[in-house]
Amino acid sequence: MASRSTAPEKRPGFFSQIRSLYTFTRSEFRWLPWALIGALLLGVALGVGLGFLVPPVEIWSVILWGVSGLLMGFLFAMILLTRLSTRVMYKKLDGMPGATGHILSTGLGRSWVTSDMPVGVNPRTQDAVYRAVGRGGVVIIGEGARGRLTRLVNDERKKVARVASGINIEVLYVGDGEGDVHISKLAKTIKALPKTVDRATLAAVVKRIDSVSQSVTSLPIPKGIDPTRARAPRPR
Repeated sequence: MASRSTAPEKRPGFFSQIRSLYTFTRSEFRWLPWALIGALLLGVALGVGLGFLVPPVEIWSVILWGVSGLLMGFLFAMILLTRLSTRVMYKKLDGMPGATGHILSTGLGRSWVTSDMPVGVNPRTQDAVYRAVGRGGVVIIGEGARGRLTRLVNDERKKVARVASGINIEVLYVGDGEGDVHISKLAKTIKALPKTVDRATLAAVVKRIDSVSQSVTSLPIPKGIDPTRARAPRPR
């Protein structure tokens, strides 16, 4: 029997990731190549311009400033590519069942305890409720039609309130309606909540909530999203 390889999985190289990011973004913005070229030329122009403005003005100094400008232009291009790819990612995620879980698991960082799996779900309508726990308290996020989410959200709020008395509980709804939070602003909205829970209390709250959480892994999870396809690849 052939032995299983223990070699670590090889990750894509830097340029391979840049190429994937470029392809992902260009699928939505066909003018992307011209924008990136413009960013590079802008950097070079700024560099050469500084070369002529900063004394002593000599050919070698202008060349050095031009090289610095090229690097600056590359930085401009990378910033532009990253921002545009983020817009594409949110556009692809908008309205897709399961998008909330993807944003929670990738956009909040280590200061929040979240999961890409819902804590409550309606298998028939695919409406789902997610939860995030952090220094800002407990955030319950509804994904779907508000009217159908009422029972799921209330059940989760009552469950959390029983074991996290005194902890701030926020309820957010992802969507485009009045009072809803657009998927692109979800992570930012949660991070902006005032920090009302200290770290020691947070650890205890997370443990208590986990102890009473109902596992939904056996329930049908909303389909329609493949995070590996919707997420913009980031260069490392």
